[in-house]
This record gives sequence, structure tokens and C-alpha cells, in this order.
Amino acid sequence: MQNSAVFVPHFHWDREWYEPFQVFRHRLVTALDTVLETAEANPDFRFTVDGQMAAIEDYLEMRPENRDRVAALVAGGRLAIGPWLILLDEFLCSGETIVRNLQMGWAAAADLGGSMPIGYLPDMFGHVAQMPQILARAGIEHAALWRGVPGSVDGHAFRWRAPDGSEVRTEFLFDGYDNGLDVLLVPDQIGRALGEYAEMTVERWGGDPVLAMAGTDHNAPDPQLATWLRRASSDERAITIATLDEYIRKHVRDEVSTVVTGELRSHVRGNILPGVLSVRLALKQRMAVAERTIDHAERVNALWSRRDDSPFLSLAWHKIIESSAHDSVVGSGTDETSDQVEARLAEATHAARAVRDAALAEPAALVPSDGYLVANPLPFPRTTSVEVDVVAPPEGTVLVATAADGSARPVQLTSQAPTVLSDERMDASQLERVLRRIHRRELFGRLIDHYELTPGSLVFHLAEVPTSGPFDLLILRREVAAAAAAHPGEWRVLTLEEARATALVPVDVPASGLASFRVEPSDRTAPSTTFAPATATGRTLANGLVEVAIAADGTLDVIGADGTVLHGVGRLVDGGDRGDSYNYAPPGRDVLVSEPAEVAVELLESGPLRSRMRVTRVYEWPTALSSERDLRNSETVPTPVETLVEVRACEPFVRVSTSFLNQSADHRLRFHVPLPEPVTVSASAGQFAVTERGLTAEGGWGEYPIPTFPASTFVSAGAANVLLDHATEYELVGDGSELAITLLRAIGSISVNIHPLRDEPAASEIPAPGAQDLGVRIENRFAVVPSATGWQGANAVALAEDFRNDVLVVRGTAPAEGQLLPDATGVRVDGSDILVSSIRRVADDDRGAGTEVRLVAMSDTGSTARMTGAFTEATTVDLLGRPLSTTPAADGLELALGPWEIRTVVVR
Repeated sequence: MQNSAVFVPHFHWDREWYEPFQVFRHRLVTALDTVLETAEANPDFRFTVDGQMAAIEDYLEMRPENRDRVAALVAGGRLAIGPWLILLDEFLCSGETIVRNLQMGWAAAADLGGSMPIGYLPDMFGHVAQMPQILARAGIEHAALWRGVPGSVDGHAFRWRAPDGSEVRTEFLFDGYDNGLDVLLVPDQIGRALGEYAEMTVERWGGDPVLAMAGTDHNAPDPQLATWLRRASSDERAITIATLDEYIRKHVRDEVSTVVTGELRSHVRGNILPGVLSVRLALKQRMAVAERTIDHAERVNALWSRRDDSPFLSLAWHKIIESSAHDSVVGSGTDETSDQVEARLAEATHAARAVRDAALAEPAALVPSDGYLVANPLPFPRTTSVEVDVVAPPEGTVLVATAADGSARPVQLTSQAPTVLSDERMDASQLERVLRRIHRRELFGRLIDHYELTPGSLVFHLAEVPTSGPFDLLILRREVAAAAAAHPGEWRVLTLEEARATALVPVDVPASGLASFRVEPSDRTAPSTTFAPATATGRTLANGLVEVAIAADGTLDVIGADGTVLHGVGRLVDGGDRGDSYNYAPPGRDVLVSEPAEVAVELLESGPLRSRMRVTRVYEWPTALSSERDLRNSETVPTPVETLVEVRACEPFVRVSTSFLNQSADHRLRFHVPLPEPVTVSASAGQFAVTERGLTAEGGWGEYPIPTFPASTFVSAGAANVLLDHATEYELVGDGSELAITLLRAIGSISVNIHPLRDEPAASEIPAPGAQDLGVRIENRFAVVPSATGWQGANAVALAEDFRNDVLVVRGTAPAEGQLLPDATGVRVDGSDILVSSIRRVADDDRGAGTEVRLVAMSDTGSTARMTGAFTEATTVDLLGRPLSTTPAADGLELALGPWEIRTVVVR
């Protein structure tokens, strides 16, 4: 029997959930007021602030006068804060977002006296494989968590090992983060209750004291807690009050031998609520857009701008990280909470976009206004196609794209705009109203090139780039007034735009670099290309690297470069869902709809740079569940699903996007990829790792272990590799014969009390009608890469980056017809299966600014990365930016990375 116990007073604070942020913050202020008063009145009292600085920041924004009180308690070791900014959902944000979360939380805690050096992860819905390495590379040796721990752990601690071999000692909160509360139910019976609890859990503790987590959601401990525990303490069983840090670092003594490697997604000791991966699609998509936008902003700001926009970048990161909270991006909150998360992610995107655009404006000022600047956010050279607006050529004239070195490429016109923007007739007295539309030179979003004024007629000629010289609005007003006086009566006002077209242009862009081009007519035939064109023949698209044929049922047969064939790609299967935001649940008598009632195929573009077809399949989906929740309605609604199938020159994958207007409730729609032969293992990429999983998940608690798993950038099963736009869920179905990716999961409640795949409610049964996505256009995009040698043979790490990160294109702003800007290279990284998760400018008080580059070896064999650029020195730093070693790098830098290693380097 344990002869001692350590109580850790704390609370768990969901920043937003079944109430929106400001409602919960009102409770937070009251709770932390109580905590400060209790701690100041009782020197024995300790408090752990949930491992997240957001609670402290939110409190001090309302109680700025209490900052010194908080700092004093932190300095005295009686208030444990940090290390995170927010308690995140680890699977629904990028690995880089996890790192920035830790960095910002650590820095905020340092400003108040220092962070708790424990990776506290109490309530996340499972844990990513690389978390031990992230913590270890920040100098954190310990973690503490609850959900996802496998059944092989039979003590209260284990050694958690990342794929690279990094380990952290991990305190297993096997009875949850509130296990001490039952002991406190009757204050004068604490001693007896503690003894009974110790006996019940004796096999867990070994020789270590019982850890009693004395706290729960959204409540401060009773101010009398220390008094109660002092009375209950005895020679037979001593009771100590401590922070979580003190318990782990001062009170435990037993050696920990159990090792767990990789991600923690077992259901055996706690629900991991996997349905959050797919509910409220818009939040997952907006998180991905925000992360991509700030990543691009940091890269172009670091490499091509002299602006210090760090305050805007910090703001954007803060809002992204706030939104990554485990009850925020997951979509398990009310509609008003989800609306707020969506708005916050939009704000983050706006701030990052402003930085990105301002950074691009600097080199764009060196490009003529009849040309375009292209920036590549990825650290390897790319040949890609960009869409730009151009002057439409006369009949029979060929357009070419000319690069700065004089080389010419063919251009593919994809659409042409009307030239008559407005044709109006009015009395002469109304002409002044027309002139008020003109803002300096702008009219209808274009610029006035010139105008024609004759009796009874005023014709404006608009252009994107005027060529007629200066324009004076005051002169125009005077001339029109005189003409109107001389010719009263009816006038015709015609506004014409120069013939415009949308053109697809091939561009070679250096690594992390810049290129420029202009599109102009040529009196020659279209120049030849060094790559195979994208073609469309019948129902087949091809580009020499991949081929796709559209079958009669609207599915796709995709042939890869190595001859591997995937048949029936894109089979859609729609079924009912009687679950909630936390867990999918099929109706007991489900009706699956997988056959379309109608199929139509339309050729949109036939190359040479891009070929496209649109497949429209109409399905009869039930409108909702019936009043009997185990049955779908007999009433159906015809739902056209458009699938855009696209092949681009030089790309070894087929782009596929789906779109439909959702008119049904209570259902799940999945995109199926049949496999050439059944498999027993899948793999998906995300958070600095590619994780392999089998056909089942470990169960044993109150939740059925449905084997739906997370994927962020790609998922691979056998010969099928699917590149992803945002984090989602997938499953191997049909005994491993098909890969199914969720497109939509529509439900109407945060939690349901009676759930067929879960023993108890996950929250209150609060309606969430917005999670049905009724009347919302649901859009998803993928790319499919067949490969007999799996994701590594397909080069999926690099292809996923290529697919997710478009080049950035802006028009030049220098005087037209000048010299184009020569190509410029930024930081280049070469090596197989190397992910570069961040390139940004960092400040160093001693040595000035540098460029920080974070690399990950995305393989179990490691890789050698060669980094080149305009630098002569490199310093390896830890994940908190602290220097570890410095080396000369005049001829570039060669880095031998171990398997799955995360390496951060600052170059100058």
C-alpha cells in the first residue's frame, strides 16, 4: 500500500466549447481570481494552470493589474504555467503549428517567470508520433497525458519514444485528469477515501506516491482544499500538495521500463473520439489555408523583403494556434463557437496574406507592368503552370510567354472575357452621374486608356495597363459638360474593355526563388516544348507521366508512370450517420447509396498545358434519418456531384476535385479508391512523420475502436497514393481492398446520449444544426498517384508539397515594356524524402538577423540534405531557438539526418 499521496490542484480549461470563448472567459476570470486569493492566503497551496498560457493571457487581458501577483506566485514555484500556448488537437494542425505553439507558450511563460518543463497534454484526442521528439528537442524531458495510451502500459508511467528514437518519461493519467475529485467528495472522509483509492490502484503505483489530480473542467478548487488535505494527512499516509512539475521531478522514484513507440491512438483506457477528424469540414480546410498562407508569408518575407512584419506574423500565428485547440478546430463546439473559430482562422489568413503580398510587392516593383512575377515557396526548382489575365490576341495570332532570358514557351488560352462592359442610353443631364463612377483613372475595376467624345456619344476604352499616356479627369469633366450643353437630349455611353483572355503559362521557377515573364503576340508558330503535352482524347486524359480514363459509371481508371493501374477511383459511397461531432455511428439498418442515377461527361480543356473533363453524377440520397434513428428516410433528393478531372503537363499525378450542394442531413460521404489487391497496412503523412497502421484499432474502454485514422498531406495503401489538401480521415474497408476518404460527415448534435459505438455521452446533448452543412457547397480536392513501390517510390513527400503549395503570381508594377527581372534563387534543399516545414527570418540580439530553416527526414533510413543559398555560416539550434553548434558553410551545407529527425538550422 502506498504510504503517501500528492495532490495537484488544477483546472482543465476548454477555451471555447459548448459555450463561446467570451462566456468561458468570464468564468475563467472568476476562477483565477479565486486561485490567486487562495494561494496568497495559504503558503501550502499550489496550482497548475492546465499547461497552457492562453488561460493566463486571457485572464490578464481582463485583469492587467494582477500581472505582478501572477509573476510572484510563478517565481515562488506555487503557480505552474506553460509550456503550451494552447492545448491543441495534435492531428488537425501541422507539425510546424505544434512547434510554434510550444515556442509561443514557452516565451509567454518566460515573461512571467518561467515555464513548467512538462509536456502536459491532458485531454487531446490521441497523440502524434513525433511529440516526444518535439518535446525533447525543446529540452523537455517529461510529458503527462491521458487518452490514447495502449494496453501494454500497466503502471503510471512509461517511456514514450518517437520514430527518431527520442524519448520522454510520460506520466500516464490512467484515471483521467480529475482522478482526485472522488476522494474529495466528503471532506472529512478524505483519508478513508484516499486509502480505498490507493488500494484499488495499487498495482499502478509501485513505490511511487499516488498522484491525485484535484481539478476538472472550468472550476477552481475549493479554497478550503489545503485545509482539508492538511487534516487528512497522517503518519500512515502523508499528503502533499504540489504542482505537476513537483510531483514528477521531486516525488517519483521508480525506474520506468515500459516503452511505447509512435502515435497514441488506443481506445483501451479512454475515448479518443475519432469522429472529430471529419466533422465540420470548413474548419479543417480553413486551418490548412491559414497554415499555408502564413508559411508562404514567412518565406517570401525572409528571402525577398526588407520589411519587419513580425508583429503581423505573430498575430497570425497566435490566432492559428488559438484555433488549433482541442475543442476548436475539431468542430465539437456549438455553432456559435465554430463560427468564431472560422472567423479567427480567416483573420489569421488575412494578416498573413497582407505580409505575403507586401513582401512580393518589393520584387514586383522591378518587373514591368506588362509582365508578371512568380515566386516559388518551396525549396526545390519547379516547372509549373500559372493562370494570368492577358490581352486576347487577334484571330490567327499566337501568344507566347517570354522569360527573362529570352526563351519562349507556348500559352494555352482557357477563356475569353466580353469586351462590352456597359452600354447605356441617358439624357445629357445624367452624364455627370457616369463621371462620378470614375476614381482618378479607374472605372469598373480597369483603367481608362482613352475616350472618344462626339455629339451624343461617349465611349470609354479600358485597359489593365494603359498605353495612351496621362489621363486628366478634370479635363474630361469640362469637355463633357460643354458637349452636353451643346447637345441636349439622348446620349449613348459605351464602356469597352480591350479583349481579355485567361491564359495558362508554363514557368520554370528556381528553388525558393523568383522568375518573371510576359505574354505577347508572336508572328511565328508556337514554340516547341521540352515536355510531353497534356492531351484529351475521347474520355482519356494523359501527359506522358500519368493517364486517366473515365469509365461509364463516372469512376476513373488511373495508370501511373510505372504502369500501375487503379480501377474505379472515385466511387462515391453515401451512408447514414446517427452519431455526433465526436463519433460516427451507422444506423442499424443503413442504406448505402453508391450507384449514380445519371452520368454525364464534358470536355472542358484539351491541352497542351492542361486537359480537363467534368464528370457529373446524380445520386438519390435520403434527406435525413427517419424519426427512428436507425433508419434513413425513404424520401430522397437528387444531388448532382461534379468531379473535375485534370492532368497538367509535367505532373505525375491526376488532380481530382469534387463539388456538390449538400441537401441531406445525418450522412457520411466517402471517396473510394479500390486497390489492385488487398492490403493489411496503410500509411499517412502528417506532423513530421509517415505513420503506418493496420486494419483495426485497439479497443477496451467505452468506445468502439472504429479504424478511421487521420491523414494530413497524403495517405498511401498498396499501390494507391492520394495527396490531400487538408487534414481528414480515411479507412481501409472491404478487408483492405479499398481506401475510403471522408468527404463529408453531417451531424446535428455536439453529443448524443445514446450512441451505439460509445458507452457514455462525450458532452451534453446540445443541438449543432450548423454541423449538418445543409445548403453548403461541399468541395474537396485530391491528387492520385499510382505506384507499385508505395509512397516512397512515388516520391509522395515532395509531390504532396508540390500539390498543396501553388506558386505565387503578381503583376509587375514598374513601367511597361522594360526589362524583365532575371531569375533569382533563394534557399535550396536537395535530398530524398526531405520535408522543409519552415523558412523564416529570425532575430538574434548578438549577431543580427538570420534565416531559420527547419528540415525533417521523412523516412526510416534517414537522408542527406544539401542546403545552398546566399549564406556562409550555419548554426544548429533546438526547437526553442537556442544555439547548439555553429559551422562554416561557404559552399553550402550538407546535413546527415537520422531517421525521422527534425533539424533546425539558422543560416547567415
